[in-house]
This record gives sequence, C-alpha cells and structure tokens, in this order.
Amino acid sequence: MTSSSHCFLIVSVALLLQVLLSPVSALTLTSTKYINKLCQMSFVDNKPFCLQTLSAYPPAASATGLLPLASAVIRGIVLPQAKKSASFANGAAKKEPSLKTQFQTCQEAFVSIGDSLMSAFEELKRDPHIATYDVMTCTDHTTQVKNLVGKNTDVASKTLIEMTMQMEKLIPLALASTQVLGG
Repeated sequence: MTSSSHCFLIVSVALLLQVLLSPVSALTLTSTKYINKLCQMSFVDNKPFCLQTLSAYPPAASATGLLPLASAVIRGIVLPQAKKSASFANGAAKKEPSLKTQFQTCQEAFVSIGDSLMSAFEELKRDPHIATYDVMTCTDHTTQVKNLVGKNTDVASKTLIEMTMQMEKLIPLALASTQVLGG
C-alpha cells in the first residue's frame, strides 16, 4: 500500500466516524435538553434523582421530543412501579392471612394508581391538564397505603412501605411529564 493510499484510508475512516457519531452526539444533546427541562419543572423536588433516573432509562435518554419523553416516564418508569407494587401487595395478601384485608386494599390502591397513570398517558396528547389531574390522584392512594400498613412491623408491610416511598419519588416525575407539555 502506498503512502497516499494509506493517508486516503485514514482520512476516509476519520470522516466516516465523524458522520456516524454526529447524529448520536446530537441525539444525546437533544435528549439531555429535554430531560433537563422536565427535571426543572416545579413538581420535581429532587432534581438529581430526576436527572439520574431519566438519564439511566434508555427510552427517556434517547427521547426525540418532550412528548416521547413524557410517555417514556409515565409508561416506562412510573407505571411499572405501580404494577410491581400491586403485584407485591396481592402476594402479601395471600401470605399474611391476618393482614389480608389491608394488603388487598393496598393492592387496589396500586391498581388505581396504575389506572390513573394509564389515563394520564392516554391524555398526554389531547389534554395535559387532565393528565396532570390523573397523576395527582396517585398521591391520595400512596397516602392510603401508608395509613393502612405504615405502622405495621412485619416484613411484607415494611417492603410495601419502601415500594410506596419509591412510588412517591416517581410520581413527581410523572407530574413534571404532564407539566412540561402544558398541563
């Protein structure tokens, strides 16, 4: 290989890498801009948690706009936590006969949170104000769970309270998702 051919190859590879990496860099900057905007909304009281959580979730980190980001937050981050909590409460109701009624009520509360989040997700495009209201109702249900099992000392109740506390950290992200869209 001649030196001119060798130079041509190196320059070609360098240009190809620039072309291939530029869209990724632009996408990262764009999604970071959207994440920063969402995490600056008034409902977010723990901005570092918001930034860390959204940046670590690939669909949020690669969002190409505020609506895809809001959708990723509600449907991909917050809703799965509600479903996981509902499932745990359902299992605890079966394992703890003496607390069955309390755990069933907690399970229903988390199902209601899930329903509210799905409603909010469906309203994001049409009416972010209604979506905001749907997400706000979730806090009533987390309060209900804390009141039901918060003073219990059994392992299942303590685990459910931890899950509820996580839900309470995620709900502001869902609220900010609706707020950033004008809700």
